[in-house]
Amino acid sequence: MNRKKIVIGLLVIVGLAAVVVANLTFQRSSATEVTAEAIQARHLESVVTASGTIQPKRSVDISAETMGKVVDLAVVEGQAVTAGQHLLQIDPRNLETQVQNREASLASARSQLEQTRAQIENSKVALQQSRDTLRRTEELWKAGLIPRDQYERAVNDVAMRETDLKVMDQSVLTQMERIKQEEANLASARHDLTKVRVSSPITGIVTRLNVEQGETAVVGTMNNAGTVLLTIADLSVIETEIEVDETDIPYISIGLPATVSIDAIPNQTFSGRVTEVGNSPIQAAGPAQRATNFKVVVTIDGEVPGVRPGFTCTAVITTATRENALAVPIQAMTVRELPIDAEGNIVRAARPADGAAVDVRRRTAPELADGQKLKEIEGAFVVRDGHAVFTPVRIGIAGERYFEVLDGLAAGDRVITGPFASVRGLQDGDAVQVADTGPRGAR
Repeated sequence: MNRKKIVIGLLVIVGLAAVVVANLTFQRSSATEVTAEAIQARHLESVVTASGTIQPKRSVDISAETMGKVVDLAVVEGQAVTAGQHLLQIDPRNLETQVQNREASLASARSQLEQTRAQIENSKVALQQSRDTLRRTEELWKAGLIPRDQYERAVNDVAMRETDLKVMDQSVLTQMERIKQEEANLASARHDLTKVRVSSPITGIVTRLNVEQGETAVVGTMNNAGTVLLTIADLSVIETEIEVDETDIPYISIGLPATVSIDAIPNQTFSGRVTEVGNSPIQAAGPAQRATNFKVVVTIDGEVPGVRPGFTCTAVITTATRENALAVPIQAMTVRELPIDAEGNIVRAARPADGAAVDVRRRTAPELADGQKLKEIEGAFVVRDGHAVFTPVRIGIAGERYFEVLDGLAAGDRVITGPFASVRGLQDGDAVQVADTGPRGAR
């Protein structure tokens, strides 16, 4: 009998111990283990990063202005040239022939003009003779010595000579206009002849050479592009043409500082500034849908040794800077749908007593009183008295790992930063246990 009582007593003790252990375990599990970080002042930089290509600020494509065979090529790709330096020459024989033809046509027109002027002098003499004959004939007719038809022939002869003189004068004007036309044609032919000798319009480097000596250069037409003989680039001023997403364009303006890293020149960065912001989106090639990007040009300060047009690069544009700004870690920010009253204040639920079990899986939407509504609010969870208190936060610029705090948090507040799954499931008032705190690097 005593043995039976002892066994029952032991069973009761074991049961009570199990209940105590379960209660202790449940209490420990009711507090969510989190990491937290103290709010402090930091140096923040808001940046926009985009990729693109290196381009010279000034680049000239030299095309053929006249058709012909390249008979003299004086440069090679990569060669430095100065403005006015001879680059190449196209066979000039056809154009020289045209110049000679125009010179002959002009000489012929001038000769015809001289002939016409000589004929005018003859016409003037003939007119004067006709007038003298008319005067004598008129005197004889008045004296009744000649018939009237002879007198009329003399009158008509004067009129005919005057008409011939007017025709000659008009012919002179015509010949003079023809001479002007021939002079213009000759000038045009001589100008075309100068196009066979191609000189450099700028000082720079031959970055592309598309023609070899002996090849035929073709002039472009409306529907067919002409031959681009070579490209000369002025590499003293280098630009980066990058594509920036439309969501970042409102924050970019001319004059903002930037740093550029070039893939072909590792372990170096180059400073620069934004010099152009596109007003129209970059047109996508083909029917495929793609993100809307805008062209932004960053001009690099100084020269870049060894650079080549077309190098790929990455530009980091600093859009805003804050010194000693309160900063909250990006991972601490979250959004919660909470009830607010008519004045916009959060209506907080009663906090459970310490040690009370809270099953977050069984939470339901709060019942709203009159004048209350649900609203999505951006904020962070602050650790206060072992509980997570959701605090609305108004943020400013975004750094690499921190947001600028404009309102809602104060220096020293400890905000919950992780783990991500815990932050995602936290609710206002949950019991928490901080596992790790510590400052992190500023950016």
